[in-house]
Amino acid sequence: MDRIRKNPVFARNGVASHAFNALAIGLFFGFGIALVVFVEGAFSVGWYMVTLATFHFLEYFLTAIFHPDTLSIDSFLLNHSREYWVALIASWCEFFIELYLFPGLKGLWPLAWLGLVVVVAAQALRSAAMFAAARNFTHIVQETKRDEHELVTTGLYAYVRHPSYVGFFYWSVGSQLLLLNPICVVGFAYASWKFFEDRIRDEETALSAPNFFGEKYEDYRRRVPSGIPFLK
Repeated sequence: MDRIRKNPVFARNGVASHAFNALAIGLFFGFGIALVVFVEGAFSVGWYMVTLATFHFLEYFLTAIFHPDTLSIDSFLLNHSREYWVALIASWCEFFIELYLFPGLKGLWPLAWLGLVVVVAAQALRSAAMFAAARNFTHIVQETKRDEHELVTTGLYAYVRHPSYVGFFYWSVGSQLLLLNPICVVGFAYASWKFFEDRIRDEETALSAPNFFGEKYEDYRRRVPSGIPFLK
């Protein structure tokens, strides 16, 4: 055991940790597919598992492509925040409580299909935005401009300033519509909106600083909306 603890492969950010997280996500994805294919009435929870696993995989995968130098176990975003896990657990609790008390609520398939469409479209938007930003996209707000930093204002970024955040916002709300969780649809919408209100304010304060993009970003901010409802 002592040899294992000292082996860097088994360190927190070692190869074994990356492999274990990837395996867990893969199993979660596979179990979701199995529910959709083999279990009648498991449409919502099955596709929810598939889309949740896909989200975390793509966060890691796109980071590996554009930021291999910063790639870590945190790139899966499985440890996004304590609030993120509280929200996930709350949504699971709501789903199973309502499934027991109000089973008819979980049979509203048109709404579940709408939720799936929203999630898939939102995931496509976020991944496309990360791909378009390339090395300019990071999970952590940057306060210091690096030589390779460029202000991306073309493609998706010509229409909204934060397409990846827009994708994440609608993904979170759509995931709860997919689960047919009326309480969490509202709760996730508010929590996500509040999260991005704070993050966009902090990020744009840094981006508009004289030692970053300065007036160039201020002009961009005046011309292009954020993309998040009710956030300029």
